[in-house]
Amino acid sequence: MKAPAPRYATNDGIIDAATAALGDMLLHAQDKVGEVSLTVDRDRLVIAMETLRDTPGLKYEMLAEIAGVDYPERPERFDVVYHLLSMTRNHRIRVRVTTDEDKPVPSVTGIWYNAGWLEREVYDMYGVLFTGNADLRRILTDYGFRGHPLRKDFPLTGYVEMRYSEEAKRVVYEPVKLAQDFRTFDFMSPWEGAEYVLPGDEKAATPQVDKPKTTESAADTGAGKPHPGNQPDSKPANADVPSPGAGKPPVEDK
Repeated sequence: MKAPAPRYATNDGIIDAATAALGDMLLHAQDKVGEVSLTVDRDRLVIAMETLRDTPGLKYEMLAEIAGVDYPERPERFDVVYHLLSMTRNHRIRVRVTTDEDKPVPSVTGIWYNAGWLEREVYDMYGVLFTGNADLRRILTDYGFRGHPLRKDFPLTGYVEMRYSEEAKRVVYEPVKLAQDFRTFDFMSPWEGAEYVLPGDEKAATPQVDKPKTTESAADTGAGKPHPGNQPDSKPANADVPSPGAGKPPVEDK
């Protein structure tokens, strides 16, 4: 018997149940590409999460992930997205709040203990502040790192670079310096071939061949008759029943 795929609860009635439970805490709800997303009031996030966790018919007991998204053109440029899982109903839901660089988001560490590290990651990458997180420090970048790497306005080269200094005998931080040699790029496709001679090409002699190789047929390569591949008569009628001889060691030629 084939292993059955896990059955997920459908989205039928989820938005209606969430709307009835959250009331005016729910700002927007949508069911798109098979996923339910709820936008809730930032200041009442903790109450909304407790409601989604405890309400019969919802029961989203597990916090799977917290992620951030940056939309610089918006007044509240950041989305803080919470991915919840109902283990009793085997159903997932997405909850999000919006904020900016100054307005903090209430921490949900009082509901889910694992939110502590997840909130630290969003703070480190985007600079979103969380009130109630007792250990809001950077978690992915180094000490003294400047800026937040996943913001859309963060420069791709960063602000500083580090290297090991033989003079100081330690790792030092310096402003980013890109040598001009490394700023000249050739974006030509490598399959078209270079129009210039690279150093050392003049030493390579062009090999002379009587007949250029143009095919990979068995006659050219000297290989035997090619294997026909999968044929209908070589497959078992029932995919759950192994074919005769399956699992037996091959017989060696003597």
